[in-house]
Amino acid sequence: MTTHQIVLIPGDGIGPEVAAATVRVLEAAQAPLQWVEHHAGVAALETLGDVLPEQTLDAVRERGIALKGPCTTPIGEGFTSVNVQLRKRLDLYAAVRPVRNLPGIQTRYQNVDLVVIRENTEGLYSGIENEITQGVVTSLKVATELASTRIGRWAFQYARDRGRKKVTVMHKANIMKLTDGMFIRCARSVREAERFTDIDYEEVIIDAGCMKLVQDPTQFDMLLLENLYGDVLSDLCAGFVGGLGVVPGANIGTDCAVFEAVHGSAPDIAGKGVANPLALIMSGVMMLNHIADTRGDESCRAAAGRIRDAYNQALSDGRKTRDLGGQLGTEEFASALIDRLAG
Repeated sequence: MTTHQIVLIPGDGIGPEVAAATVRVLEAAQAPLQWVEHHAGVAALETLGDVLPEQTLDAVRERGIALKGPCTTPIGEGFTSVNVQLRKRLDLYAAVRPVRNLPGIQTRYQNVDLVVIRENTEGLYSGIENEITQGVVTSLKVATELASTRIGRWAFQYARDRGRKKVTVMHKANIMKLTDGMFIRCARSVREAERFTDIDYEEVIIDAGCMKLVQDPTQFDMLLLENLYGDVLSDLCAGFVGGLGVVPGANIGTDCAVFEAVHGSAPDIAGKGVANPLALIMSGVMMLNHIADTRGDESCRAAAGRIRDAYNQALSDGRKTRDLGGQLGTEEFASALIDRLAG
């Protein structure tokens, strides 16, 4: 059996706790993985003097895949987001956020099953900001035809590979005629020129799209968005199914992929053993399926299926962490999954 070396980036705050629980579950599922630990975020700053050390980037480039816990991002000051840096430095241009209802987690929405695809490298998150004069700041939104075409192609191919039926581009091209206008033109062009016409396609102005989403998210299948819109809407969609603690995330490029919990580092509960590890465990399942898809190792897909069945069963049985209305701590929830893997 092939063993796949995976870079583990525990992160900070609750990151090390949920990462340790996730590793336990993946090992119990007999996933053929070997962990190579490196650091980013506050933990790396304190020990290595850099929030994103070059050795961490080199390790991901060498192994091709990483599993990452949450990293703290200061608000309004301090260092640049580690997540944004990581995506740009490794050219992880496709953010993938599946959003589905889970058993045992009741929300006001049912039968939600959609995927948010976000262009990860451009837009306002390019971080080009300048203070023109005191009290006057400009922020530059960057868009290129190359990146817009690339993410459009990736989204349509993902839809075809996963049996998805429709891609909806949400945009503000009525106002941002050049940047968002180019984004939707590239999506249309890819669909027609590369013969993705078997997949339904629509364009929706994003403010109206948000209204439609909260009215009935089941009318959507896949959403394709530029960077800032995708960041906002992926979190909004997570709210349909219980929040950021129950959705996985992936950032995928041509040569590398980083799978991560998309919630925050929650320093206020760090070290208390109460954090929910499910989002990172689900991201680990995505990672295993990615390995199966890209490296042909079906044992990874089998392990992913066992873990998915285990957390579905645990949630159905009411074995939940406190944020989901249960009583379990981080390690207790991992143990509940492991018990069901053994069963």
